[in-house]
Amino acid sequence: MNDDALQKALSAAGEAADDARQLELVKAVLTAQTIAQAMQPQQPACQHAHKEPANVGKWLGIGFAVCVGSVGLAVGFLAVAIAAPCATVCLLILRRIWQDMQKGR
Repeated sequence: MNDDALQKALSAAGEAADDARQLELVKAVLTAQTIAQAMQPQQPACQHAHKEPANVGKWLGIGFAVCVGSVGLAVGFLAVAIAAPCATVCLLILRRIWQDMQKGR
């Protein structure tokens, strides 16, 4: 039974050695990758000021809002221009009716 236990122990020791070799290999690969990334040339930082990209959508929205607002304002002024004479005529007619009622006609 000693031989069987000895064989199992030797087998486990061999597997542990293989595992240790694999771990060392993985560690070496990771170290090599880290070194390779560190050795890659970095992009130099720009020394000039970058312009902001033109925000076309913002200006289109502002232009559209101004156009819609202008049309709305024009319609409002047109309504006032039509309502003022109508109100004047209506008041004149009501005044005449009121005067006729006061005279007793």
